[in-house]
Amino acid sequence: MKKIEAIIKPFKLDEVKEALQGVGLQGMTVVEAKGFGRQKGHTELYRGAEYVVDFLPKLKLELVVADDQVEAALEAIQTAAKTGKIGDGKIFVSDVLQAIRIRTGETGDTAL
Repeated sequence: MKKIEAIIKPFKLDEVKEALQGVGLQGMTVVEAKGFGRQKGHTELYRGAEYVVDFLPKLKLELVVADDQVEAALEAIQTAAKTGKIGDGKIFVSDVLQAIRIRTGETGDTAL
């Protein structure tokens, strides 16, 4: 099993969700986040004063998938989240050693 964490622009959430459902994946966790990378934020004018906004709004998606679904999930996220502009986000993949469904006690892939 693999855990996929994707940092995306907030307005891309629905497209990413539909793309993941399209490849047969269901269930994810979405967390509102703020951050910056190469984008380095921007400046805003408020009541005549200029402010630096370092942390931009992002969404962090987390999903755990079976090993045979990883490539399809990555392709779906990349395709749906891409705008071609700086700040599109990043995807991280890591190993998951164990998964347990609390309600039934199922473990491994069956718990997903």
